[in-house]
Amino acid sequence: MRSSLAPGIKLATSFSRDSWYRGFILVLTFLFYTAYHLSRKPIMVVLGRFQLHQNCSFVVKPADLNVTDNVTWCDWAPFDQDNYQNLFGILDNCFLVAYAIGMFFSGMFGERLPLRYYLTAGMLSSGLFTALFGLGFYWNIHSLWYYCFMQAMNGLVQTTGWPAVVACVGNWFGKGKRGFIMGVWNSHTSVGNILGSLIAGAFVSSAWGMSFIVPGIIIGTTGVICFFFLVERPEDVNCSLPQHHVRPIAVCSMWNLFPYIYLQGVVEFSLCLLFAKLVSYTFLYWLPLYIANVAHFDPKGAGDMSTLFDVGGIVGGIVAGVISDYSGGRATTCCVMLIVAAPMLFLYNRIGQNGVPTTIGMLLLCGALVNGPYALITTAVSADLGTHECLRGNSRALSTVTAIIDGTGSIGAAVGPLLAGLISPTGWNNVFYMLIVADVLACLLLSRLVFKEVHRWCGHAARQRG
Repeated sequence: MRSSLAPGIKLATSFSRDSWYRGFILVLTFLFYTAYHLSRKPIMVVLGRFQLHQNCSFVVKPADLNVTDNVTWCDWAPFDQDNYQNLFGILDNCFLVAYAIGMFFSGMFGERLPLRYYLTAGMLSSGLFTALFGLGFYWNIHSLWYYCFMQAMNGLVQTTGWPAVVACVGNWFGKGKRGFIMGVWNSHTSVGNILGSLIAGAFVSSAWGMSFIVPGIIIGTTGVICFFFLVERPEDVNCSLPQHHVRPIAVCSMWNLFPYIYLQGVVEFSLCLLFAKLVSYTFLYWLPLYIANVAHFDPKGAGDMSTLFDVGGIVGGIVAGVISDYSGGRATTCCVMLIVAAPMLFLYNRIGQNGVPTTIGMLLLCGALVNGPYALITTAVSADLGTHECLRGNSRALSTVTAIIDGTGSIGAAVGPLLAGLISPTGWNNVFYMLIVADVLACLLLSRLVFKEVHRWCGHAARQRG
């Protein structure tokens, strides 16, 4: 009698060759962008814990250390002066501004270069500049220009990541369940933030240089993995093409100059993302300080509590993807979540610090509502626009469309924390009012697309009744 197959083998053989490859690419690109975000987090942890500028009166002085300055002996020059917060802001903006500028050019390079080589070079370069920032600790470097240069260069090379991974995933997955798949996949952003916080936090108190060196080694290693294993397109390994490759072709003309800018929805979604990312990155940079000041948590507790915003973002991205897949309304899904987010931000500022359970609940809810639209636009929406039938024959255009959308959003990512720093001395209420206004503007920018989607639904319902 023929023996039956083991349950595990039955499960493995139930998936087709195409499914195995698609799953492999999804996991691989998830790992890549987790590493990108993991390597961005150390600077936030080190500056957020004020490791470069401490209250030295609370630090035990080594017995063999002979210093006369009892106030700043434990600080790291040039951050040992009273203007240290301004210098911290300069470091943040060196990365964010370079990232925003570089993103507009990254897509063009991503179109013209093999994605495997492009991603590999980007991750290896990012690992190098991240580690060099940390080596300043061991090399005893106290030049602000050194750290600014490393931050700016890291910001530039980090732009290789997003357009390339979205282009790769877009090549492998069609429109059918793209929102759900990319909603789950987009959790790499939050997973990278959380892992980056934990890894950097493990070294920050003893030797902050290792908070950068270890993440630098990790992203460099993933670059090597990318070189050996990434498959850019299904046709490279004789897999079937996803749905968007076989749809009827619509001929597009008069797009000789800046063809993707005028693609329907690119401008609206790009400007919406600018304000959505402004809100998200303001939370990313300022939430630990807000929790510490308002809820009176210690720095470590505030940092740990702030990760709940990222956890909520994972759920929000998945929910947004599922709803938009079911309804076919990407813009409407984003608009509704942004509408609900505005009063929730106001409520969080009012009651969010009334006990730990309330803080946890409001952080999860706000994280879902703020990051849900952000995640949907940067993944499924970008992939939809970049694989539009008008771009048939230019599959690499997805990289450019993604870069245009995320590059515009990155302007908001740079401006948001800067505005929060200028406004916060007048009170946290004003910071939240600024975030609420940004949310409302993001929503209004989608109004034309929402109207079109609603009109389409009404027309479809009328035809069904007829």
